[in-house]
Amino acid sequence: MSSYFRRSIASHVTAIALGAVATATYLTVHSASSQSLADYISAICAKSFGSAPAAEAPYLAENVSAMTKMMIDMGIRPSGDVDTDFVAMMVPHHHGAIEMAQAELRYGHDEPLRRMAQEIIVTQLQEITAMRLALGQPLPPSLQSPDPDPGRGNERFEIQ
Repeated sequence: MSSYFRRSIASHVTAIALGAVATATYLTVHSASSQSLADYISAICAKSFGSAPAAEAPYLAENVSAMTKMMIDMGIRPSGDVDTDFVAMMVPHHHGAIEMAQAELRYGHDEPLRRMAQEIIVTQLQEITAMRLALGQPLPPSLQSPDPDPGRGNERFEIQ
């Protein structure tokens, strides 16, 4: 095994260990306090987004909400079945992507990015459906994308 490969493996193992320590530290410090995970995520985002223009605040608020919900919902109680747990974590992850894409449709102006946001909504819903079908789980309810500017044309569509 080359020394580069050994160093690469060692750095990945170190990063994983540091992530585990950081998570354990958060849980240890914050489980005794009144700060929830949602408050913690919001605080991180607020710090990062603090210098954003005021006009972008509604868009950023929607994204913080989507990311917070996604992270909380991904924190599942392991079932003992890797496949079930994978789907249980991926569905909220995909819903987070859908909510972020919906915010782009509401507030974004770049037409190629808006089309990409529409594609994200469709593909994420298809993947959620495929994962649930693979496990014999019920399908998600249909979802409509927002129509933020009726003057641009009808952008509403329904996926089942």
